[in-house]
Amino acid sequence: MASMSSTPILVDGKGHLLGRLASVLAKQILSGQRVTVVRCESINVSGSFFRNKLRYHAYLHKTHCYNPRKGGPWHHRAPSRILYKAVRGMVPHKTARGAAALERLKLYEGCPPPYDRKKKMVIPAALRVLRLKPGRKYSTLKRISHEVGWAHQEIVDKLEDKRRVRAQAYQERKVASLKKRTSAATNASGPLAEVNQKLAVYGI
Repeated sequence: MASMSSTPILVDGKGHLLGRLASVLAKQILSGQRVTVVRCESINVSGSFFRNKLRYHAYLHKTHCYNPRKGGPWHHRAPSRILYKAVRGMVPHKTARGAAALERLKLYEGCPPPYDRKKKMVIPAALRVLRLKPGRKYSTLKRISHEVGWAHQEIVDKLEDKRRVRAQAYQERKVASLKKRTSAATNASGPLAEVNQKLAVYGI
């Protein structure tokens, strides 16, 4: 992600480490880049699940000096909001520049339309398979969030299963269409042979 793009960058969050992904996203949105992250529930957190669960429960008990029912702090359970809170901590969010940067960041659980039909990218500097030592323990935000009160894990999983079925069917149709087109171009004979020879001169 070295160069700026006028269109929003679409990142697939699956398999990325939470902190490393948040640092890259914070740098990009501060520089003016719009970023969208899908499948936030599949982001990984280094360390065992039990350790991360205890840490999050300790975090949920942190309050302010006044009535928490009126003034917060609000501890969100959704995976997208956990990533948002990590990014916000790396951005000067109380300034106009930081607030504008956070407006450029869009986070989603699952892969909702229209992002299910768009090409997604990964960030190698934040991938778990590249940055975490083999054999080290890790957990997913989906499981942590579900344990601390996130109630939409089953719904997201069901929608993701439907999306994968549709994507597989689309891929099969695309491959079949491409095979037909290739065979038609190679098997062209008779009146089309002369036309193909003329088009081949122009690289078509």
